[in-house]
Amino acid sequence: MSFFAYANDPVLPANRRIFLRSTAVLSGGAIALLAGSPALAKPDEKGIEGDVRILNTALGAELEAIAAYQVGAESGLLQKPVLDLAVTFQGHHKQHADVLAKTVAKLGGEPVEAKAKYTFPVETLKTQADVLRFAASLEKGAVSAYLGAVPVFHDSELAKAAASILGDEAMHWAILRNAVGEAPVPAAFVS
Repeated sequence: MSFFAYANDPVLPANRRIFLRSTAVLSGGAIALLAGSPALAKPDEKGIEGDVRILNTALGAELEAIAAYQVGAESGLLQKPVLDLAVTFQGHHKQHADVLAKTVAKLGGEPVEAKAKYTFPVETLKTQADVLRFAASLEKGAVSAYLGAVPVFHDSELAKAAASILGDEAMHWAILRNAVGEAPVPAAFVS
């Protein structure tokens, strides 16, 4: 059953159907905002500058994640199903980076670019598990960064969109932890 079919299921209590439908609208609105919807609510100049700064910080982290996943993919240490997963996650980061860059530009800012070279602890990456733990540590860092950024956005739609990316990063972190035999969700709260 699709999400929308589930949300409209007449067997569900009315309040649950309303909640599920409103959640879909909020997520869609947040994604539309980042994708360039013309119906942006404009905060004041200082708010826009702050939001651009936050978005560029997130963009820089996404570009670093793309490079890190490339190092992992080219390491020769990842076996086929894990390599496919890493490439999928790298694709998510590419999508995040693309949307963040477009949003920065739409708000009148200059999107940051990838560094010419990143410094990763490649000398410590000797096994597939090492690569996965390294990727998991980056994903945990991304979760924490987005968690810190969400409440400081001036534009609430940008905060919702960042929270959506946070959710994706948290799923990456959990899956990577699980892949190395660690508890996928180690605590009830993320900090």
